[in-house]
Amino acid sequence: MKNLQKNDPQIAELIQKELNRQRTGAEMIASENFVSSSVLEATGSILTNKYAEGYPNKRYYGGNEFIDQIETLAIERVKKLFGAEHANVQAHAGSQANAAAYFAVCDLHDTILGFSLAHGGHLTHGHPVNFSGKSYNFVSYGVDKNTEMIDFDEVQKQAETHKPKIILAGASAYPRLIDFQKFKDIADSVGAYLMVDMAHIAGLVATGLHPDPVPVADIVTSTTHKTLRGPRSGFILSKINDRLRPDDKKNLAQKIDSAVFPGLQGGPLEHVIAAKAVAFQEALSPEFKAYQQQILTNAKVLENKFLAAGIRLVSGGTDNHLLLLDVGTLGLSGQIFETLLDQVYIFTNKNMIPYDTRKPMDPSGIRLGTAALTTRGLKEADMEIIAEVIIDTLKTKEAKKENKEKVLALMQNFPLYPEL
Repeated sequence: MKNLQKNDPQIAELIQKELNRQRTGAEMIASENFVSSSVLEATGSILTNKYAEGYPNKRYYGGNEFIDQIETLAIERVKKLFGAEHANVQAHAGSQANAAAYFAVCDLHDTILGFSLAHGGHLTHGHPVNFSGKSYNFVSYGVDKNTEMIDFDEVQKQAETHKPKIILAGASAYPRLIDFQKFKDIADSVGAYLMVDMAHIAGLVATGLHPDPVPVADIVTSTTHKTLRGPRSGFILSKINDRLRPDDKKNLAQKIDSAVFPGLQGGPLEHVIAAKAVAFQEALSPEFKAYQQQILTNAKVLENKFLAAGIRLVSGGTDNHLLLLDVGTLGLSGQIFETLLDQVYIFTNKNMIPYDTRKPMDPSGIRLGTAALTTRGLKEADMEIIAEVIIDTLKTKEAKKENKEKVLALMQNFPLYPEL
């Protein structure tokens, strides 16, 4: 950062402070990860200078010979990774990917059936303050009150009652496997598109460690920066043909592409698309599957330690990279516990739990994820130390100095970006 330190020392200093925070603490926010140095290089490359509205070999600007090759590589790699018929890699983020998917097959105010944010869904799955809830008529399904798992009887009932244009599966705070075939059967029964937002579980899906939505869904959206361990961005996979409107002038793939550009976005971020291509290539390696398996193993270590300590986990445990702790049963709010963990250098986020009686900004839950710590290299014994610090902090309701020192000492064993 020599040039930055010279020309803008304030920003350079803050970036260095953030790097130090990432290096010294235990990152357990389930939607975060650490990209490779190669992904960082591509993201910060001279590709940021190029404007490239349109698609490969069909641009509105000249000088795109090499840009076209880069974007084509990203498309082909992600199609290979997920066995997809069609891919659009231009979505700036997961929210834009979801917006484009709705825009492609719905008219404004059409009905969409999505997973309630309060039960584990995402803001873009129809929350009334979000563009999704303002632009479309979203109705929701949730989880069973006893099992805290998706209530497919409710999904079927809501689908039959409201006849949605899209049934949307996927979550941001759901610790269990999702049965996409059940969603497909329900969608078929009411003539709806099946759309899956696999942002959180994309890395697990890519390596066969989670049920695969791509063969059954019409449209699959995702971010690239969670378990997939790529840059902060999004993409869309889809079938080519539109099974519900086969006589339309545009097939489903064309509708998706048109919805992204020119429908919702202008010039794509080609430096980020290059970084996506790098991440997709990394995810095709045998090492990546071993990494994903370790994510699951580390999550199970936490599950076992928490249950043994009498901490209630939403749904009783986890099948993926995240856990949702009900800290309200131990006399804390999610906001207070998040702050306590910050002070011992474990970074998490407060989260609502199903049927929560507290407010969203001060809920009953804490969401934990293992993807970032697994990238750092932590294994089972290391996760036991992390779990012990979390348990002690929760039970004593104190941010003890010795717990902070324990975390700092542990993380020193796993250097992050030593070349920076």
